[in-house]
Order: sequence, then C-alpha cells, then structure tokens
Amino acid sequence: MTTFGSLRAAPDMTASSDTATFAAGCFWCVEAQFLQLEGVSKVVSGYTGGHVANPTYKAVCTGKTGHAEAISIVYDPAVITYDELLEAFFVAHDPTQLNRQGNDVGTQYRSAIFYHSAAQKEKAKYYINKLDEENIYPKKIVTEVAPMEKFYVAEDYHQNYYNLNKEQGYCRYVITPKLEKFQKVFKDKLKEGK
Repeated sequence: MTTFGSLRAAPDMTASSDTATFAAGCFWCVEAQFLQLEGVSKVVSGYTGGHVANPTYKAVCTGKTGHAEAISIVYDPAVITYDELLEAFFVAHDPTQLNRQGNDVGTQYRSAIFYHSAAQKEKAKYYINKLDEENIYPKKIVTEVAPMEKFYVAEDYHQNYYNLNKEQGYCRYVITPKLEKFQKVFKDKLKEGK
C-alpha cells in the first residue's frame, strides 16, 4: 500500500478539534484502529446514513434501516490532519468491496465517508479519484461519499469493544491481524505505547 505523499491536498486550517465520520465494515475493528492514532482523542461507534430514527444494533443488522456501522472520530487537526485520517481509512479496509468487508455482508458494512464540511467532501472525492487513477487497488473504489446528517451512538457494549474483549474469537482472529497490519503501516503515527 502506498502512502498519500504525492497525493496531498492543501492542509487544513488548525483548530482545537474536528470530527470525521467513516464506515468501513464492522465498527469494532475500525474503532480499534483509529483509537491507536496520535491526535485522535475519541472514537465512538454508531450508526449513520439510514432512514430509521434511533436504530438498534439488532435492527441495523437486518440491513433494513439503511444505516452503516460507522465511527465518529474526534481529532486534533494540529496533530493529525483529515488527509492522514483518509489515508488511514483507505488502509483500514478494502474500499472496493460493495456492501461488505470480508465475511461481514450487507449494506450496514458498506464503505462510506460521511463529510462534515465542503472541504471534507472535496478531499474525499479527490483521494478516491487519485487512488483509482493510480490503480492502487485491483478494482475501482466503491466508497460512498455522503453528507453527515444524524449519528446514533451504538449501545454501550459496542464502545471500545476490542480493548474490552481481546480474547473473544472475532477479536483474536479478525480484528487483531487487521490491527497489527494497520500498526505496521502507521507506526510513526501511533500513540505512545501502541
């Protein structure tokens, strides 16, 4: 996997914190990955992009609510930029898989970037176009780019799931290998002790 180096867009203006919202398959895995990054102060698992108010995990799992499992990331743009978060997003999952990630299948596992501003929308589309132009992946990127409307926080037991359940089978056999790969790619961006 390449880093974005030559693909960089103009840097963000600094502010004390900003928010990014991504969907990249099971939120347990993506949450664990982004919690590792320096400059990320909070990651919340939840649901967005659907048409049902106050969805539950059980309802989202049916695929009938239209929601994606997603994470809301609070970060310090002076420490980690939105560009770097996008880079992490494209490494964290396979953005060419439509409505799935590995064995997790359904629209709730789709690849999506929910933008909070025109600048985030522009950067998301820019990187998708560049990655496709440079044939970084064997297939075209199918990541949805949509406005952030309403984010519903997932049930408490989903929050910080990996760190609280490392010995659970899904964590050991699915999340841990993905997290180890992620840590190798972003070793210079990890929080101390990670």
